[in-house]
Amino acid sequence: MKKIPALIASTAAVLAPSLAFAEEVADVAAPAAEKAAAISVGLFTANNVWMMLCTALVFIMHMGFATLEAGMTRSKNNVNILFKNVFIICAGLLTYYLVGFNLMYPGEFNGFFLFPTSLPDPGATGQTAAYHDGTYTYWTDFLFQGMFAATCATIVSGAVAERMKLTSFMVFAVIFVAFVYPVAGSWKWGEGWLDKMGFYDFAGSTLVHSVGGWGALVGAWMLGPRLGKYTKKGETVPIPGSNMPLATIGVLILWLGWFGFNGGSVLSADPAATSLVLVTTCLAAAAGGLGAMVGYNFISHKPDLSMALNGILAGLVGITAGADVIAPGYAIVVGFLAGVMVVYSVLFFDKIKIDDPVGATSVHLTCGIWGTLAVGIFSKDHSFVTQLIGVAAYGAFSLASAGLVFFVIKQLMGLRVSEEEEREGLDYGEHEMHAYDMGGSSSAGHPVYESKAAE
Repeated sequence: MKKIPALIASTAAVLAPSLAFAEEVADVAAPAAEKAAAISVGLFTANNVWMMLCTALVFIMHMGFATLEAGMTRSKNNVNILFKNVFIICAGLLTYYLVGFNLMYPGEFNGFFLFPTSLPDPGATGQTAAYHDGTYTYWTDFLFQGMFAATCATIVSGAVAERMKLTSFMVFAVIFVAFVYPVAGSWKWGEGWLDKMGFYDFAGSTLVHSVGGWGALVGAWMLGPRLGKYTKKGETVPIPGSNMPLATIGVLILWLGWFGFNGGSVLSADPAATSLVLVTTCLAAAAGGLGAMVGYNFISHKPDLSMALNGILAGLVGITAGADVIAPGYAIVVGFLAGVMVVYSVLFFDKIKIDDPVGATSVHLTCGIWGTLAVGIFSKDHSFVTQLIGVAAYGAFSLASAGLVFFVIKQLMGLRVSEEEEREGLDYGEHEMHAYDMGGSSSAGHPVYESKAAE
């Protein structure tokens, strides 16, 4: 019977959302020695469960990216864009296991680069509370970070949609996730040279979003615009997406996923830190949506849903670097300005004829840079100059790396599909499939498929 109070204390500690609650229950139910053990196990379990939940939420973001990109592109390319998103998850996790994780977190190294010589290994204590102060296990750490890595490559997918060869993109994505993203990540999150300088990026406005955004910019530029996007006089011809309800669902799924993306970056279930991060994240997202609506009102009095959706994402990207160090009131400012910025960024890239079908470059690059610099403006303990140095360093590295990878692929494999294939749609050219069977058979309802079948 004497073991019952200790059991109650242990169970309560596992379920407790905070250390204070666990201590209160254990004080009543267990001797001092048993109380310490119960708190240790309880907090370790609670922290790890929260991190696994956040991992699942970040995984759900891939569903959001897939539906957003499918909705914002034409139906003749939907299978292709969905295939790329599925491939990114599969290949991204495997390459991150084989190379990326230990490349990003190499332990003691020169601060710039250390190629891994082994696969991930939890060691003797990796699955115990001794790992990372009992906030999560080694394998939870790996899986959470692996979801981030795959997200970075997905950003590029939307910007090069509707005209890039599938195999060429697949090669790019593998190299980007395996090497480019982890090296960049090691400079800050792997305790590299920028971390020692004091550069701050809480959850990846630069490390994830800007790195992916620079890759998206290079890819969109090297590929050139889609056929018919710009007239000979330089005017922009709108190419509407195929499914705005699907795009809206995608953005709302991404907003939900950001609860894990930013909330999990606390790296524990700490109640105070986690609740603050979730509040600043949501306030910035809401303000970003409104900011885009207001900003676009100066261009047209007809509200644009796609701009509003990108405004929400802009606010989310913008607050990601400083969600834990920027006060809620300032988070609204950061998000609102990000929403305004994304509107004019989209117009700017159109003006210089950088064709980005989903606005990924504007959302992730422009607002990623803004959010990183905002840390130096609105937080108390971080330098604007240091943040600027970090932005410049990541920009130079990402541009050079993505440019080199795209250039080599272009020389060896080519980047762009043929003009005929682009006009017919990548779904038929790359997959001999289509996203919607509107006629009840594999080819009915699609004149291109019918003509091909007749041949």
